[in-house]
Amino acid sequence: MVHYIRLGIASTAIAVALTAAPAANAVSAPQSAVEKKTSVAVTLRYDDSRAAGWESAIAAGVASWNNNVDNVKLVEAAPGTRAEIQIVATSGWPQATLGPVRPGGQARVELGSQAVTQGHDKTRIAAHEIGHNLGLPDTKPGPCSQLMSGSSAGTSCKNAVPNAAEQARVERAYTGGAASRTPADGRVLVDAR
Repeated sequence: MVHYIRLGIASTAIAVALTAAPAANAVSAPQSAVEKKTSVAVTLRYDDSRAAGWESAIAAGVASWNNNVDNVKLVEAAPGTRAEIQIVATSGWPQATLGPVRPGGQARVELGSQAVTQGHDKTRIAAHEIGHNLGLPDTKPGPCSQLMSGSSAGTSCKNAVPNAAEQARVERAYTGGAASRTPADGRVLVDAR
């Protein structure tokens, strides 16, 4: 409680300054996880209209990223609207453009059936290739716990969840509500062994 003594304008200014001083020195409360998620997330749209047969794998791969990173969110593009990520089904090996893709930019994912024919998991393939668009290179050879180890983890590997290091790298690329200021790589990474 502040007590005011009527001493004139100068005293009033001092009383106001003393009243405001504790607020200026107060430590602000950290942002809650909900505030962080909603205040800085970059939204990237994807179009999977040319990926017949991969719909459930794509949905699960997208959900894996959306559930494990906060700074970027993937949403399906409405028909006829522009999407930053084009996802198509092909007969070759899976491949994707190395990002990070930015809002308004363009990246491509090719979900190749050759990897499925050899026994690799469709959901892991989809999540892995989307990881490239988000700026992650391959980490081959690598264990199944690394999503970006891709096919080197073997056909028994079904893990479609990015590990903590992979999550952190994507979070850094999209920190502050925008994709990394460094240019997207743009190389196409083919995930054949």
